[in-house]
Amino acid sequence: MKPRYLILLAVTVLILGLDQATKILIDRSMALYQSRPVIDGLFSITYMRNRGAAFSFLSGFSYRLPFFIGISLAALVVIIFAYRKLRDDQTLAAVALAMIFAGALGNLIDRVRLGEVIDFLDVYWRTYHWPAFNVADSAICVGVALLAFDMLREERRHGKA
Repeated sequence: MKPRYLILLAVTVLILGLDQATKILIDRSMALYQSRPVIDGLFSITYMRNRGAAFSFLSGFSYRLPFFIGISLAALVVIIFAYRKLRDDQTLAAVALAMIFAGALGNLIDRVRLGEVIDFLDVYWRTYHWPAFNVADSAICVGVALLAFDMLREERRHGKA
């Protein structure tokens, strides 16, 4: 097995396990909308459910569930195709795509299982709140940032060659 596929497997198992374990823990130990401060005035664990996408986008759309499941499945397929095209020396891109894959899969599992996504990481400053998110969302965002960084690095590398 090629090292990049071991990366995909390891990152997916780690992130998916952490994502699903934290969501199950929150669901079993907190009431919906219950909040527990972690860093006063900055960060709380707040149990939320999100029927839409990022920032509750399309949460009122009547066909939202099949739409989001279809988009998630399409994204997973695209990521696998992109992953297969990676060179063996593209380790950072492999990690980044694996993080995006695992995050998308984690939220897809919620949508199929619950019809919505469990969010619980609540970052805020005074009355300004960032929308609640979860481990899967974090993995997607970090993965996208790493992928962008890797693409810029690749562009520079090829520009100098």
